[in-house]
Amino acid sequence: MLEDLARPLADRMRPASLDTFVGQEHLLKPGKPLYEAIISGRLHSMIFWGPPGTGKTTLARLVAKQSDAEFMPVSAVLSGVKDIRAAVEAAKLIQQNQGRRSILFVDEAHRFNKAQQDAFLPHVEDGTVYFIGATTENPSFALNNALLSRARVYVLKALAGADLLQVLEQALNAYYPAVKIAADIKGQFAKTADGDARRLLNLLELAVEVAESQTGHEISGEIAKEVLTGGVRRFDNQGEDFYNQISALHKSVRGSSPDAALYWLCRMIDAGCDLSYLARRIVRMASEDIGNADPRALQIAINAWEAQERLGSPEGELSLAQAVVYLACAPKSNAVYMAFKAALNAARQSGSLEVPLHLRNAPTKLMKSLDYGKTYRYAHNEPEAYAAGADYFPDTLAGSRYYYPSGRGLEIKIAEKLKHLQELDAHWQMATKP
Repeated sequence: MLEDLARPLADRMRPASLDTFVGQEHLLKPGKPLYEAIISGRLHSMIFWGPPGTGKTTLARLVAKQSDAEFMPVSAVLSGVKDIRAAVEAAKLIQQNQGRRSILFVDEAHRFNKAQQDAFLPHVEDGTVYFIGATTENPSFALNNALLSRARVYVLKALAGADLLQVLEQALNAYYPAVKIAADIKGQFAKTADGDARRLLNLLELAVEVAESQTGHEISGEIAKEVLTGGVRRFDNQGEDFYNQISALHKSVRGSSPDAALYWLCRMIDAGCDLSYLARRIVRMASEDIGNADPRALQIAINAWEAQERLGSPEGELSLAQAVVYLACAPKSNAVYMAFKAALNAARQSGSLEVPLHLRNAPTKLMKSLDYGKTYRYAHNEPEAYAAGADYFPDTLAGSRYYYPSGRGLEIKIAEKLKHLQELDAHWQMATKP
């Protein structure tokens, strides 16, 4: 018992069967593929993808236990190709001597590079080992396609508040039956754990230690505050959650939802996201999704960035919030964004087309003798300061059009202006026909 108590609470509380496993009901209900595979002992290679503390390693152990397979854990952080080969050789011996199957469990699988993943791929293919990988990163980006094609991906979700409270009760009943903790304080622990059962159990273990040194057997509000202060939200900078949240912020602005945009901005700020990164992305939103429908949006975004850099945190965060709300409420247009992409594609596809002679400067006699700028029409000398009928493209792209203003905001007037200029072009062409 003393040896057992020496292990961290999170390890001691690891479920030994599906009956005591909490959460992931979308995967572990009767009739679901993973549940049926575990219950029947039918092995297949699989990848568990989800946030920390959601049961990835535990599920892998339960799969091995239920199928009577040898569980061979390998850490992608600490192991290399040599360790993989050693595990494969051990699996071969177990198969020959005991007739048992082996599961090669790779924790933090996304940290293995291509060469390391390729090292065990042939042995998965020939059935020497079954591969189970655990990752917090999107497998589409973190794992080889060849490996993905041989394994089924199961997506684990962060534990809900009710799930975390159930885990907390299990731990209290199993190891701390004498500890008193009020219901509202239990809720604080569940909230701070933020979907992570491991974090919850670590916090509980620490709180019990503090309580025993101070008050005996009660986790008071003061102790809870001391232990829970400094908890951070699940964010995983530059990982899956990071890009999901910035995507949600951008789409909320594009969708003209100031409240949702503010929420996602605050989620990222609360999690410790680099404010300069957020400012850059907000400036991008101003051009990509609002553009000339409201040119003030870009200036407000740049002003917010400058204010944030001058004030720092937390004062500068309000300027970013102001910009996000303005952008979300502004008229939307991606006309400039689409025009830019179309023009960029044309520039790449058309090669190095020569600049037409009439658009070239002619600062020297030689250039003038070569007709540089000869037929150029100075727009300010033309009616309405517009040289009707003039074309400013290379010859093979003459008449191309990329920018189509939307019918929103200032682009309504821009569209009217461009339509008028097109009419002037048409009149000029009619007047100059031979």
